[in-house]
Amino acid sequence: MSSSVSRELQCPQVFGRSISRESVESSSMEDFWSEVRSIKESRQHGQEEQNLVEAKTPDEGEMEAEWLQEVGLSTLVSGSAGEDGIALLSTLTRAQAAAVQRRLDTYTQTTRRKTKQPVRDVRDVFGLADPPARIEFMTPEASRTSNGVQQSEEKALWDQTKENNKNGKIESQKNSPEITEELKWDIPYSESLTAAEKEQQYQNNFTKRPGSMMLPKFTIRNDRLGLTHIGDLSSQDMKKIHNLALIEITTFYDALGIELKRNRTLRVKAKETGPFGIPLTTLLENDQKKVPGTKIPLIFQKLLTRMEQTGLDAEGILRVPGSASRVKNYRQELEAKFYNDTFDWDQIHHNDVACLLKTFIRELPYPLLTVEYLPAFVAVQNISPTKLQLQALHLIMMLLPDPNRDTIKAFLEYLGKVVANEAKNRMSLWNVSMIVAPNLFMCKGRSGNHEEAEAATKAANIVQLLIKYQDILWTIPSFMIAQVRKMNESENRRRTRVTWLTTPFFFSPAFRGNGSPPLGSSPRGRNRNQEPALWELPVPLKGQSHRLFEIGGNIGERCLDLNTHILDLYRLNPNATWVIKPRTL
Repeated sequence: MSSSVSRELQCPQVFGRSISRESVESSSMEDFWSEVRSIKESRQHGQEEQNLVEAKTPDEGEMEAEWLQEVGLSTLVSGSAGEDGIALLSTLTRAQAAAVQRRLDTYTQTTRRKTKQPVRDVRDVFGLADPPARIEFMTPEASRTSNGVQQSEEKALWDQTKENNKNGKIESQKNSPEITEELKWDIPYSESLTAAEKEQQYQNNFTKRPGSMMLPKFTIRNDRLGLTHIGDLSSQDMKKIHNLALIEITTFYDALGIELKRNRTLRVKAKETGPFGIPLTTLLENDQKKVPGTKIPLIFQKLLTRMEQTGLDAEGILRVPGSASRVKNYRQELEAKFYNDTFDWDQIHHNDVACLLKTFIRELPYPLLTVEYLPAFVAVQNISPTKLQLQALHLIMMLLPDPNRDTIKAFLEYLGKVVANEAKNRMSLWNVSMIVAPNLFMCKGRSGNHEEAEAATKAANIVQLLIKYQDILWTIPSFMIAQVRKMNESENRRRTRVTWLTTPFFFSPAFRGNGSPPLGSSPRGRNRNQEPALWELPVPLKGQSHRLFEIGGNIGERCLDLNTHILDLYRLNPNATWVIKPRTL
């Protein structure tokens, strides 16, 4: 039996006739280019702060060293012994271990080449002749018609998109039944890849048309141990999840023949006060002084709330621009009055709020999807079919820092509500994705050139996957939870071994003065007779504010799903403590 976890969001209706289909796609492309022009105008007219972010791809060897450092295997680089690295390596599958070995080998070989004395070449002594003339290739920016007139980048890209669509074999959405597929999380994604899926990855890369396809419906097989959502685990266990997710996405991309590139942020100029143009971490630190425990920037929360209150039913919400002069004045007022709670929110129109919302995202000094992992998001478009795209996004979302993940989660939840009201606001899933993509993928400090706009066009398909399958993205796969348990068990055995080696025998709390275990204790050192059975607990667990937590044993802390089979979980983790306490959202 399966439980559906994905939202019931519908793709844009595409009619069987090619004329209607092209008109829908043309309208979406016009919306996209209108949004791109709006972004360019805002930057040129000085309405947005020009904070420059410089990103660089690390050199060979440096990339592998940073990767090993981030996954928690820095001891392999330093050469020192580390118990944490041993615990992590002991949980990896054969494919994951091979991915680690490849990067370690690359790092080792690169280090040896750098330290080896170069041999002097004879050409360094006698010099070189002039090189032959280079052949100039036409770039996308200089695409020209047969009569030599340069095409506009919008028309060139649109013509190319239509040509790709003609070559693809896509059935119309109207005549295609919805496809339902069950996701299995008992083994890692990289291990479950079949030869047929790998072959399809290479053959069908460009035969699908974004926006016109019926996205399949995915369900998750019920787990007797309960589903685990991001936020249900302790920070220590989430760090392990991050390490495992980075290893798994690397292994997954290796299996598909895709290079996982990462950028490094070199320099950023940013202010430290005000609601706009502030790094996300700095903004949250300032907001937590006002509202302790907040996980999403207060200005972002307020903009989303205002949009939900006044704009969900408005036709063309997010697409219809607000007044540029009003938006500029509202922004200046918010800079001065927001934290004093003196800004009048009743005066602002929902279209102006939408502009401020998109401005907030664009003006973040670091992209909301992060400089480091933005290439990994873009690479998802080169994967086929949709199931593999979803699996890749699932892993990447677990790599994001907590502030970025919490903020994008709130944003996707709002976008899901917009799509759910499509009948009133005329904004389909594909329309929303085409508007949002330039704001997420056109990075701050860049000129918004043709290549970047083309990448944002492809990224619209990624955005619609993020919106439609967002509930799945915030659920941690069971195979990762199993690996975390194995890591904790390994660490517990090490700590127990160290305790026995460093504690004098006669001072050990597990023994009495005569060397025998204390009376009434269990073999694991716990008196089970003094603990109430789980089924005897009088506290009901149906409320949303209080939940049952699994603490200790082979897990740090885990908030249990309401459908968890407690006896199965107890058998898996008999040393855990069971606590009922409020759940922090």
